[in-house]
Amino acid sequence: MKEYAVEKIRDICLLGHGGSGKTTSAEAMLFNTGVLDRLGRVVDGTATTDYDPEEIRRKTSVSTAIAACEWKDHKINIIDTPGYFDFVGEVKQGIRVADSALILVSGKSGVAVGTEKAWSYTLEQRIPKMIFINKMDEQNSDFFKVYGQLTDTFGKGMVAFDMPIVEGGKFVGIVDVINMKAKRFNGDTLVDTAIPVALNDRITELKDSLNEIIAETDEQLMEKFFSGEEFTQEEILRALRAGIADGSVVPVFCGSALSNLGIQPLMEAIIQYMPSPADKPAVEGENPAGGDRAKMSTSFDAPFSALVFKTVADPFVGKISLFRVYSGTLKSDSSVFNASSQKSERVGSLFIMRGKKQIPVGKLCAGDIGGVSKLQSTNTNDTLCSQSNQIVLDKIVFPEPAISMAVEPKAKGDEEKISSGLHKLQDEDPTFKVSINSETHQTLISGVGEQHLDVIVSKLKAKFGVSVNLTVPKVPYRETIKKKVKVEGKHKKQSGGHGQYGHVWMEFEPGESEDLTFQEKIFGGSVPRQYHPAVEKGLKEAITRGVLAGFPVVNLKATLVDGSYHDVDSSEMAFKVAARLAYKKGIPLASPVLLEPIAHVEVYVPDSYMGDIIGDLNKKRGRILGMNPHQGNIQQVVAEVPQSEMAKYANDLRSMTQGRGYFKLWFERYEEAPPLVSNKVIEEAKKHMVEEDYGE
Repeated sequence: MKEYAVEKIRDICLLGHGGSGKTTSAEAMLFNTGVLDRLGRVVDGTATTDYDPEEIRRKTSVSTAIAACEWKDHKINIIDTPGYFDFVGEVKQGIRVADSALILVSGKSGVAVGTEKAWSYTLEQRIPKMIFINKMDEQNSDFFKVYGQLTDTFGKGMVAFDMPIVEGGKFVGIVDVINMKAKRFNGDTLVDTAIPVALNDRITELKDSLNEIIAETDEQLMEKFFSGEEFTQEEILRALRAGIADGSVVPVFCGSALSNLGIQPLMEAIIQYMPSPADKPAVEGENPAGGDRAKMSTSFDAPFSALVFKTVADPFVGKISLFRVYSGTLKSDSSVFNASSQKSERVGSLFIMRGKKQIPVGKLCAGDIGGVSKLQSTNTNDTLCSQSNQIVLDKIVFPEPAISMAVEPKAKGDEEKISSGLHKLQDEDPTFKVSINSETHQTLISGVGEQHLDVIVSKLKAKFGVSVNLTVPKVPYRETIKKKVKVEGKHKKQSGGHGQYGHVWMEFEPGESEDLTFQEKIFGGSVPRQYHPAVEKGLKEAITRGVLAGFPVVNLKATLVDGSYHDVDSSEMAFKVAARLAYKKGIPLASPVLLEPIAHVEVYVPDSYMGDIIGDLNKKRGRILGMNPHQGNIQQVVAEVPQSEMAKYANDLRSMTQGRGYFKLWFERYEEAPPLVSNKVIEEAKKHMVEEDYGE
């Protein structure tokens, strides 16, 4: 592949609801450029950008893939992203390094939740977009119905750049509204034809609205429009490019990616209307030395800077880092500086990606996207640059995990391989987290949704050869007491030689601190001072296991008030045992209760779902603390909910809101569990203890 000037590069991200045809569109574009001999198909597992074994098995994209191709003296870096919400982290990676977006919409199902999300991502990144109404060759596809939905949902900036010609229920051609020309499909090529008379009114309507939008981009064009003069092609192109760049104009195209109909005009529009990296302002980032934000010009000869936007964990090749060059040039076999980790890195062979295929290149210049393997200290979101001109580019903001599951090995002895594999997958996916709960001793994996975690488990098996089961994590309950008691603990043992003697009187009562509060009120030296620490230590060991269900005891105050000792037989160990005996005797008498963890929950949903969300949180024993308007038509619901009720909330919320809602959750405090919950937990704990005793 030859080198291209910055002005000749297009980095475009394909977005849309799952099943809208992103991967198939990428395949058609690659086929049209001649890099493929035949069109691959997602259902057959032969699509270029769905190369991961998980994608082939599931017949859907689960990760972002790059496909570089050449078209009419331009280089297009196609960034194909997943449409399912569990893989939003991959979408965030792809759109971060794009200069424009192509949002795909099904001509049958129209605007979906994924369309709305794609639109919001482009607004977050402030990049121009175009829309492709796909599947126009399928029954019940309706261009004008979907076009109306787009206008109603996203505003009047929608401009139909072409429209379909349908004869006898078949999609046979398109009308180029900009140039007022009709073209008929001949195989996957286009031949000129007359504009059908039946479409004249529609085309006139679209052309008039287009002229109005063009006029609004410039005062001189507005004057020309009102005086009835025609716009020149140069004026139309300039006005549309300006409108597309500032987001006031969103071109709409139509076709069928699967049949490769209308894809070539779409590719020409990408080159003609979408911005190149050179059209973007100088890239900005943090200055590691402090002071004002650093800036880099988007040119070949500027100081080098690049953002690592994706990491791939390959068990054979090692770690592959994919990056977008924002300024300057990077050559193979050179050194770069990681401004994020403040370490130098040795760059080996550079390559560009076309699906899983790595195409070696000697250098990568501003605006281009490529990869390198085996960087030692570089991860996703790191900035690579020259050491003399350091910059830290703005990081991708990833969503926090919303669901956690416990991992259990299917085979004994796999624990180390599981841990190693999970941590490598964590390097690959910033929305996936691995942790160990020190209390329950469970390995927890956390992700965006159940499908996300299912893919992680499948990758663990495919890449690292280990199988695991996923279970609902244990809830870390606590125990405490509600009243004050005074009890005796006596440990006396005589078996020849030195015996063991420890004797304490303890008072147990509710305390203020979560940790054990230990005091002594000994008069007359009935328990010598040197044994007081042993008493405290014995209690600290005892409170790790409560008397109700074996959970740690909190908010306990223990006072040593009396006791006795033996000059010869008393020891620290004897007093530790005596303290534990007092604990075991006293806690059951002090009205022990189970405490459950309460989570602070913030749910963000459109107005129309508020009733369902509040009703569902109430069913989960939640307390609604408030409702606050958020940006757009989004409302924030603030609540406190028992953690045990929130294990599958990510799925519940998605189901209730069709994927439009999201939430944040964190631990708030412990509260006494109601009797129904408490009795069930205690019963389960006792059953588990019996099973352990019998070795089952």
